[in-house]
Amino acid sequence: MEEITTHFSTKMRPRSDSVASTGTQSSGSRMLLRQRLTMLMTCVDDLDPKDKIHVQMAKTLDGAFQICGQRAEQHKKDQFRLYIVTWNVATAEPPDDVASLLQLNSSKKADLYVIGLQEVRAAPLKFMTDLAFDDSWSHLFMNTLAPLGYIKVSSIRMQGLLLLFFSKIEHVPFIRDIQVTYTRTGIYGYWGNKGGVTIRLSFYGHMLCFLNCHLAAHMKYASERVDEFEYILDSQTFQGKKASSILDHKVVFWFGDLNFRIEDHGMHFIRNCITSKNFNLMWSKDQLTVMKKNVPKLQQFEEGPLDFQPTYKFDLNSDNYDSSGKKRKPAWCDRILWRVKPRPPPPEDIFEEGDDDAAKEKKKNLLEDLMEKYPLKVVQDSYTSSMEYGVSDHKPVIGMFRLELRKMYDIPLVRLHAEGDWSADLDAMVTYSPLQPFPSSAWDWIGLYKVGFRSISDYITYTWVKDDQVAFNDEVVQVYVSKEEIPVVGGDCVLCYYSSNLQCIVGISEPFKVHESRAAIEEGLLPENINGLDQAIAS
Repeated sequence: MEEITTHFSTKMRPRSDSVASTGTQSSGSRMLLRQRLTMLMTCVDDLDPKDKIHVQMAKTLDGAFQICGQRAEQHKKDQFRLYIVTWNVATAEPPDDVASLLQLNSSKKADLYVIGLQEVRAAPLKFMTDLAFDDSWSHLFMNTLAPLGYIKVSSIRMQGLLLLFFSKIEHVPFIRDIQVTYTRTGIYGYWGNKGGVTIRLSFYGHMLCFLNCHLAAHMKYASERVDEFEYILDSQTFQGKKASSILDHKVVFWFGDLNFRIEDHGMHFIRNCITSKNFNLMWSKDQLTVMKKNVPKLQQFEEGPLDFQPTYKFDLNSDNYDSSGKKRKPAWCDRILWRVKPRPPPPEDIFEEGDDDAAKEKKKNLLEDLMEKYPLKVVQDSYTSSMEYGVSDHKPVIGMFRLELRKMYDIPLVRLHAEGDWSADLDAMVTYSPLQPFPSSAWDWIGLYKVGFRSISDYITYTWVKDDQVAFNDEVVQVYVSKEEIPVVGGDCVLCYYSSNLQCIVGISEPFKVHESRAAIEEGLLPENINGLDQAIAS
C-alpha cells in the first residue's frame, strides 16, 4: 500500500480540482470518497500494465469491491406477503369453500395469512364445544391451508371474536415471542360481544401486532367507537421489554368490524354513488375518515383508498343492500388499517461543540446506519372486498401487503432429525442440537407430526425433552421415543421442537419416512383397515 501511495504522489497527473487528504477530512464523507475515486481513475490511466504496482493496485481494488459487496449484502431486504381478511360472519356457519376468499389460485403466494372474524356463533353450549375442539370456521381455514404448506401458529377467541394466524412452514421457526390477549368493551366492559383480540409476535426479529376489533354499533356512536379503540390500546399489555403495549410494536395491523358509518348523505345519494362506482364522493362523510382528522392516535394509522363498495348491510345470499323495513344505509364498517412505529428522533447531544462539517456528517451517517440496520417497510398491494360470499349481511374485506425487512436472524434455535429407520416395531431416537442460546425448560417437548399438519396441537405423539433424554454433550442431545407412541401405519412425518418459555416451535426437521409396522401387518392389521380406523376416529 505504501508503494502505491508513493506512486500516486510522484506520478499523479496534476489537476486543478484535486483535494489533498488531511487529518480533518472524514473517510466517511461521501463527497470526499467520490473525489478520491475521481483521482483514482486519473492514476489508473497513468499506470503501466507491466509495472508490478499494477498487480498490487488490482488486489487493492478487489478488496474494496469485496467490502462493498459485504456492505450491500448487509443491507439486503427480503419481501414477505401478508394476506389479511376481516369478516363479520353474523353467526352463520362457514361456506363450503374459501379458496376464492384466500385467492389460492394467485401466482403471488402469501407467506402469512391473518384472519379476523366477528360474530362467530357463540351460544353457550356451542362456545364450550368450540373451545375444546376448535370451531367450524377454524377447521375450514386449517383444512384449506394445511395441504398448501401453511400451519395455524396461533389463535385467540373471545366469544364471537376470532383471530387466526397462519404461516408457511418454513417461516415457523422464526416466529417467536407469541402472546395473545383480549379486551371486553360490551356492556360496560363485562361482556365480550364487543372488544378486541390480539396476537403479537416476533417475525424474523421484528415485533408485529394484529388487533381484531368489533366496536359499538349504530350511527350515533362514532365517538364511543373511538373511546373503545383507545381503551383497548391502553389496556392491553404484554410480557417482556421489547414491546409491552400495542403501540410499542414495530408494525400494528388494526382491522375488524369497526362499525363506522356514512353520515349526512341520504340513501338515494349513496346508492347512486355505489351504482356509478363514484365511491370517492362518500369518503368525506365516512365517520372514520372524519375522526382521523381530529384524533391523534387515529392519525398514526394508515388506510388504503376505499375503492370498493360499502360492505354492510346486505340481504343474505344476495348482492342487494338491506331491503328490510329498517333499510339501513350502506357503510364501510369493515376496515383494515396499519401503523408503522415512528423512527425516534436523533439524540440532541449527538453533535459536540467543535465538530467540523466532516465529523458531523460522519456521526450522522453512523446514526443512520444504526437506525436503518433492521428496517421494515409496509406496502399495501391491494385493498378490496369479496362480493361472492353471501352467508352474512357483511361482505369480507381483504388487504394484501408486502413486508420489506432485513432479517435479524435466519438460523433456527434448534436443529433436529430422526436417527435411523422409524417404525412402530422399534424404539426410536431423536437427535437435536441447540444452534443458539435460548431459555430451555423441563416443559420443552418434541412432537411427531404428519407432513401437512394443520396446527401446533396436531401432533401424533410427543416426548419430553428432559425426561426422555438418554445422551448429551455440549453440542448434541439424544431423546428416546417409545415404539408404542409411533403410528403403525407410518407415513411422511416431521419433528418439531416446542419451547415452553418462548411458546413457539423453534426447530423443524426435514421430512422423513415412518415405515409401516411389520408386526401389525403379520397380525392381520392391514394398512387399509388401520387407515380406515384412523379416519373414523378423526371424524
